[in-house]
Formats: sequence, C-alpha cells, structure tokens
Amino acid sequence: MSLPGKFGHMSTFHFLDDIDSIDPMPILVAPHPVLKQVATNVTPDDLEAIKAALPGMFSAMYKAPGIGLAAPQVGISKRFLIMDVSEKDAPREPKILINPEIIEESKESSVHEEGCLSVPNQYAEVERPASIKLRYSDLEGKEIILEATGLLATCIQHEIDHLDGILFVDHLSTLKRNMLMRRLAKEQKRKL
Repeated sequence: MSLPGKFGHMSTFHFLDDIDSIDPMPILVAPHPVLKQVATNVTPDDLEAIKAALPGMFSAMYKAPGIGLAAPQVGISKRFLIMDVSEKDAPREPKILINPEIIEESKESSVHEEGCLSVPNQYAEVERPASIKLRYSDLEGKEIILEATGLLATCIQHEIDHLDGILFVDHLSTLKRNMLMRRLAKEQKRKL
C-alpha cells in the first residue's frame, strides 16, 4: 500500500553519525506475546512515532549485532522493519520498509542458517523461497518494488514473518523448535 505524499521529507538516517551514543531500544525475547501478534498496517498518522523509534531501533540492531529488526521485536505492533545487510567492514546501507508485502516468490528454495535477536543465541537452517519480489513504502510514502535474492531475500522474509507473528523457529519441526526454545528458556533463567 502506498502512502503518497503523506510521509514528508527528512534526512532519513541523519542519526547514524551518532549511533554509538544512542540508547538501544530493548529487544523483546520469545515467548513475549507481542512477538506472536499480527502487526497492523502503518498509516500516515504513525509516521512521527516511527521517526522517533528509528534511532533506538537502529542502535539496538547494530549493537546486537543483527542485520534486521521488525517493529514488533521492540514492542511496536506496526508493519515496518529496518535492515542493513551490508558487509561487516563496508559502509552501512540502512533501509526501512513500511507495510512490506511479498508479491512474488520463486518456486526454487534455498536454505540459510538463521538466528534472531528475539531468540538469542539460537540458530537453525530454514528453507525459504530463493528469490522474492516485494512491494513496500519508504518514509516519504513512495511505493517501491524490489527484487531480492540471497541474504537480502532471506532477511526480508524473516523480518516480514515477525510482522505476521511468526518466528524463524516456527518453520522448524516441532522437535527442533521445542529443543531450541527449551535451550533459550534455560539461558534466560541463567541471566536472572
């Protein structure tokens, strides 16, 4: 869904110059109930809250470190996500996707090891479509169509799953999912 002309203009990522001094937003950890909710579409009225959340979200993602973070992971049940799949020592390539929707996916699949900031220190191989075509809006309300493959496609699908209340462990067998979630629960208890 496009939100033409309603998002206004801004230097979208001006805060990245001082990202190390920005407090990260707390990342929710499974089984937090917000992580299982389907997020609602972003409307033009949500823009100010999104703009206010972006610095803390990017700080959390970069400090974790991670390559993607969906709004529900920081307790905001709205359909937007941030990501940066740039190489470790390369210049940052931050992106924000508002109301993302996969409009095509390949029949071919690929398997990537995935982890999640909301399921810390747990990893598993997940099979997903190898390539996708996506429609989303940027902060200025411009509708963008993006074709993605490889790590970018995997990251986008993983983060959109969060918007639909799905964690990467939900793609695993019941046995594997239960094993990872028990391990996560033990780790979280040790932190207390």
